[in-house]
Amino acid sequence: MDAVTTSSPPRKRVALVIGSGSVKCAAALGMWKVLQREGIGIDMVVGCSGGSLYAAVMALGHDIDTCERLTRELWTPGLTTRRDLRSLLGAVLPRVFGFDGSFGMVSDKPLMTALDHLFGARRFDETSIPLHIVATDLANGQMVALSEGSVRDAVRASIAIPYIWKPWKVGDRWLLDGCASDPLPIDVAIREGADVILAMGFESPYPSRIRSATRYAFQVNSIYTNNLLRANYAFHNLAHHAEIIPVLPDFDRPVRLFDTHEIPYVIEEGERATDAQLGYLRQALEAAHA
Repeated sequence: MDAVTTSSPPRKRVALVIGSGSVKCAAALGMWKVLQREGIGIDMVVGCSGGSLYAAVMALGHDIDTCERLTRELWTPGLTTRRDLRSLLGAVLPRVFGFDGSFGMVSDKPLMTALDHLFGARRFDETSIPLHIVATDLANGQMVALSEGSVRDAVRASIAIPYIWKPWKVGDRWLLDGCASDPLPIDVAIREGADVILAMGFESPYPSRIRSATRYAFQVNSIYTNNLLRANYAFHNLAHHAEIIPVLPDFDRPVRLFDTHEIPYVIEEGERATDAQLGYLRQALEAAHA
């Protein structure tokens, strides 16, 4: 009699979705630490806005310490101190200086220098984990999930905070901040076939004082991002197309936009939040073999 062979059911595909949140997104490195410690693999990473930075460095195969160092070096207050005078003049005097349909108060030259240093010419097909970066189409407001071409360009588009930095052209589309369409793009992971989704989202911080036009822009962006985050997460949680596990770090003190000195604390909170959901995660993964 021939031996009967049985094959184990395929392992569930695990996706990590890192939402917008600037420095708070470093909590994803804490989640990553827990997953590595527990031997749980990640099959795809989805990043939006500030989360795209961490998603990209993780997917490109950097270790956790390198990810922390690289993102700390990039995300500095110097990124927003240089004004884009040409863009400002074009907005105030469009007939004299011309207005090309895009606007940003802050020059993106320091940002591009930092992104070039971080990603260089790396492309999506060089990642060790499938990577998807979310941006928003300026022409129609639709969410755009980027998964090919230049990683640098995708991240630049995803972090193009409205009114702060100009939109970025990828292909034939002008793209801006992914959080304008979905600050926690769970649906991208669903569409890509994830069975278990670890969704790490953050509410955007509000400036302590609105003392400049840029702080006013950050305030407005935080308002609509936080409202959109709550609405979209509630929808996906009800639709329940996949096992969605929220991993929501609880910070006991404010973490502002450029508080990179708080990154070690943020990572610890990411670990703590992931540990709290570890039992549920293991249960979801083991259900594949039931």
